[in-house]
Amino acid sequence: MHAWICENPTGVESLQWQELPAHEPKAGEVLVEIKAASLNFPDLLIVQNKYQMKPTPPFVPGSEYAGVIAAVGEGVTNLKVGQSVACLSGTGGFATHAIAQAALCMPLPAGFPHVDAAAFIMIYATSHHALIDRAQLKSGETVLVLGAAGGVGTAAIQIAKAAGARVIAAASSDEKCEVCKSIGADAAINYSRETLQSGFREAVKAATDGKGPDVIYDPVGGDFAEPAFRSIAWRGRYLVVGFASGPIPSLPLNLPLLKGASIVGVFWGDFARREPTNNAAMMAELAQWYMQGKVKPVIDRTMPMSELKAAFARMGSREVKGKLVLVN
Repeated sequence: MHAWICENPTGVESLQWQELPAHEPKAGEVLVEIKAASLNFPDLLIVQNKYQMKPTPPFVPGSEYAGVIAAVGEGVTNLKVGQSVACLSGTGGFATHAIAQAALCMPLPAGFPHVDAAAFIMIYATSHHALIDRAQLKSGETVLVLGAAGGVGTAAIQIAKAAGARVIAAASSDEKCEVCKSIGADAAINYSRETLQSGFREAVKAATDGKGPDVIYDPVGGDFAEPAFRSIAWRGRYLVVGFASGPIPSLPLNLPLLKGASIVGVFWGDFARREPTNNAAMMAELAQWYMQGKVKPVIDRTMPMSELKAAFARMGSREVKGKLVLVN
């Protein structure tokens, strides 16, 4: 097998494509022949040693991938050789093969392509948990999605629409805004034009008829967090999903008091660990929604697995719309 090895987590430039001996799955494990693996923001943070999970070097990055079961370990009865699966194991995906815990593999129904499956679990599970569970989104409510053209943002748009909500997408270019509208957003705000100084809050106010959004989905953090929160509706729910822009914002606590609003943390990974039965039911619903055409990952492009460093560079350029997927 071949894999991208991180021996020293100092950044993408330290990764090396190497040949490794093939591994045999142990009890409770499966060997997956990887067909596709997607890039997620945590993958970059992990190789920079900036993520909360810090694997011991050397390790193979790549949290999310899809492929075909090549071998099963002792005690694995729910998966079989030749079956297609999607896996979210935290590491191991940027390779030709990976050992995964069988419990972390999602069997794929017939007709679920590996490229879509590799870009599915993290963004849709995060967004479903955020909007449906944590925010208790109701039909007819309005959702403002920040960073709406990214992976979790595009998933949030589709899930909010599936729940019957009105969606306002905020993104950094006209092209990204058009992508958001093409997958269901009812309105879009280009915040490279409607900047903090020149009218972001006014644009949100105009798009919500002065009421403000009932739910704000924020995977970005940074400078737009406070003006977005100041725009929230009465009894609004502000979803803290992540901090892709870098800085972790600080919000004056008088704002939720004045708005009767809630700041709601979203940590899907721990939800899945603490509430596995609820998580499994959610994933089953999401797979059903995919087969019904309600949700479908937006794929920016596919690239060969050997071009991982170029894929990271594209992700860092903020040009990506949806997800980048590497293929073997």
